[in-house]
Amino acid sequence: MPTSKVLLSTTSVYPEASSSAFELAAALGYDGVELMVGVDSLSTDVDAVAKLAEYHGVPVLAIHAPTLLVTQGTWGSDSWEKLRRSGEAVSKLGGDVVVVHPPFRWQREYGAEFVEGIKRLNAEMDVTFAVENMYPWRTPAGHFQAYLPGWDPTPYDYDHLTLDLSHASTSQRQAMDFVHSWGERLAHLHLTDGRGSMKDEHLFPGEGDQDAWAVVEEAIRSGYTGHIVLEVSSRRARSRHEREELLSDSLATIRSIVAKGVGERL
Repeated sequence: MPTSKVLLSTTSVYPEASSSAFELAAALGYDGVELMVGVDSLSTDVDAVAKLAEYHGVPVLAIHAPTLLVTQGTWGSDSWEKLRRSGEAVSKLGGDVVVVHPPFRWQREYGAEFVEGIKRLNAEMDVTFAVENMYPWRTPAGHFQAYLPGWDPTPYDYDHLTLDLSHASTSQRQAMDFVHSWGERLAHLHLTDGRGSMKDEHLFPGEGDQDAWAVVEEAIRSGYTGHIVLEVSSRRARSRHEREELLSDSLATIRSIVAKGVGERL
């Protein structure tokens, strides 16, 4: 029976570099990493990443395409070319998922064809393009709808979706509701947490308002076998040792929940 693999996002070791994520993933026993493209120069060099993955024996099983506000210049300015390049990169690295943010509101042409364009990519390439839930930008003056066709992917005709628990919290929604409403469209899971702040907090699971461990339990109970990616902020760690302990504790809990859920399905 297929079971979820547990990945470490390269963002989870910040302010350490992406290379540290491979080192820590290998030392702690993660099944692989999710590479955030554009956070440092290494992350944009697929050949260098491949060598690093081989050296540590840690595969890149997912890639987060450079569609963040701070990575708009990474891999050029053509949004569709960025996504195709991300798909080619994850295939070369032996992975199978590309995480995609919806277009920003000022990317009107890209946004107008986004739903159908993602569907075409999923049909044409042998990887999964999974659109991530985002959130309305909240300011003292009110909410700003920054994404096209919308921050909530639920009503749109996407085949595959990425659930991010911190984003759910920032949007003042519950991730459990997304698990139930998305069903088999749930293809990828960013395990993290939040307290409903205007900021995208990326707390460790269990530290916020998303009942994060119960979300994992419910997803596994419902038959989810996709990757579970720890995507958190570990900047509070005062040392490498403390960062290792935080990431190790989360991994142990995830593995326990997955094993229990798989056992119940047998």
